This record gives sequence, structure tokens and C-alpha cells, in this order.
Amino acid sequence: MSEPRYGIWIPVYGNCGAMNHPLEPRDASYSRAKNLIQLAEQCGFTTTLIAEHIINPRNQELDQLETWTAAAALAEATNSIEIIAAVKPLLFHPAVLAKMALGIDAISGGRFAINLVSAWFKPEMEKAGIAFPPHDQRYQYSQEWIKVVKALWSGERVNFQGKYFQINDLSFLPQSIAYPHPRVYLGGESEPAQALAAQAADVFFLNGRPLEVVQQAIAQFTKQPRSHLQPLKFAMSAFVIARATDEEAQEEFATLKALVAQDDRSQLLKGVDSEVVMFKNMAKYPGVGSNGGTAAGLVGSYDTVATKIAEFSRVGISTFMLQFQPFTTEMQRFSEEIIPRVRALTVVSEQLSVISV
Repeated sequence: MSEPRYGIWIPVYGNCGAMNHPLEPRDASYSRAKNLIQLAEQCGFTTTLIAEHIINPRNQELDQLETWTAAAALAEATNSIEIIAAVKPLLFHPAVLAKMALGIDAISGGRFAINLVSAWFKPEMEKAGIAFPPHDQRYQYSQEWIKVVKALWSGERVNFQGKYFQINDLSFLPQSIAYPHPRVYLGGESEPAQALAAQAADVFFLNGRPLEVVQQAIAQFTKQPRSHLQPLKFAMSAFVIARATDEEAQEEFATLKALVAQDDRSQLLKGVDSEVVMFKNMAKYPGVGSNGGTAAGLVGSYDTVATKIAEFSRVGISTFMLQFQPFTTEMQRFSEEIIPRVRALTVVSEQLSVISV
């Protein structure tokens, strides 16, 4: 078992847990994102995810950070952390996006990646007059879209004739610094999403789930044929609540759940495409945080949380994309208390493996 990578979700909606927390004012500004990612870099986090919406899905009257301008600026403001920008193909022509991504790849010195999201929040498309095809058709569109993007990233002269896009004698220079191109993350719980991940992704994003569910999902994925030689890696989203004792962590969990219960989620739920499997599955795991949040069970004492992370690592999770609240203090707590414990467990696991051999 190798030591996992740790990342943070940038709070593009204002907050990652309860929208109204007494110790964390709601703030979706670039200034907050910059301060947070710079602190994360100092704390040993090696990647970050900037989700994409053009209006706030939790409440359309609230601020929403724009992903791609923020990604370019954060690339300049950091030194080592990987910057993953989510992208919805419906919002960007692939040639335009490919060139933008190459620009941020250059600014970051090869630290840039994308998270391909085939869209689920209807109002931001409908209000902008952007077509919102049915679920499976969106994945067909994304499949063709990522083919075009990767072809243009290659630096070769591209001629592509597809159902949605026609590219004629187009090439981009300079080529990407990241080799062979910026990394592609992709998540989703439907069959089309998983099929697209097997074909086009470098890393598959799993939503937070109990260990046995994650283990089954990874086992299922490893059976899918890959279109290229590199094995698919796995990342998982999770909301962390760690304290000196399990009892203290559970008390904080109860407090956060009570705060989350006060949030008005009606706009979010009304705007979700009913065909999206992710939200149907997430309803089985109520808790705190987005994309599975506390369903991963990273709630407990420092030793409990570290042990659970080590268990997820052993079944194949190599990257943990984490949320906290209040974000700054809890991220620092994770850096000081959890990362060293997981590192120690990793060393012990490696020693045991050598002895067993």
C-alpha cells in the first residue's frame, strides 16, 4: 500500500457543508479560494478540485465562483499542487476548451487536469438557452467531445468528422507540458458514465460510500476493457470530521447535520435531472457534504479516521478529495493529526508485505 494523495474541494458554492455556519461565513470569492489553496499546499495537500456551475445550484441568488478563470489564476498563485478544473462539455466547444486547458497547463508548469462532467443541473443550461439533451445523449456528446480535446492536445494536425463536431486541419502549439496530455478525471454512477470513464479517463472519481461499496465498485471497474494501456486509478470524495475521540467527532457530526438540515435545498432538488443516478444513490446516505460526503465514514477519532483512510487505500483509492467545515481549521487539523498517522500505517503495511514475501 502506497501513501495516498490528498486534495481539497474549493468551496465554489460558498461552503462545502452547512451554508450557514456560525464559524464560517459563506464566501465563494476567488480571494478565499486563493488563500485556501495556498494553505493546502503548505499543509501537504497535492491536488484540488474546482467544481463547475455558472449559477449556484444550492441557491440561485447566491454567489458562485467561476471555474476556469479561477483555475488560471490559481495556477499562477501556487507552486506544486495539481489544479483540476471541472468542465461541462455543453458549455464549451472542444477546440476552445482544449486551447484554454493548454494555456493553464503552461501557466502551471504541467500541474493542470480536467474533471469531465456531463451536467446534471438543468436550470443553468435552460436559463442560458443552452440545449440540455437527455442523460444518455449527453454522454454520447461527451464521448465525442473528449476525443476531439485529446486529439488537439496531442499537438498533431487534427481532422475529425463526428456527429456533433467537425474539425478540419487544426493543430495547437505549444503542446502540453503534462505528458502525454493533462490528466482526465471522470465520475458518475450510471452505465454510460462508467463506460466513458473506461474509455477516456485516467482517474475515476467515486462519490463517498462505505468501504464495502467502494471495494465492489472498484472490482467492477477493473473488469471493464480499457482503450489504452495505463490502468485506471481511483479517487474518492469525502467529508472529514476528526477529533481526539470518537465521541467528540460524533458530537460535531450531529451539530453539522443540524445546521445542514436548516439549509433550503428545494432549488437544488428541483433542478436535478431525474435521470441522474448519482442523486438517487446519494439519498441512501444522508449526512454532511456533497458527492457522498460523510458516507465514506471518515468521522471519528484521529486513529479511527486514519485507519479508515488506510483501508480505502488498500482496496484501491489513491486520491482522497476532501471537504471540511470550518474549512481552514479542520484542514490544518487533518494535516497535523491524520496525514502522519496514515503515513505510519503505510510504512507498517509495506514492512508486513516485505516480510510476507
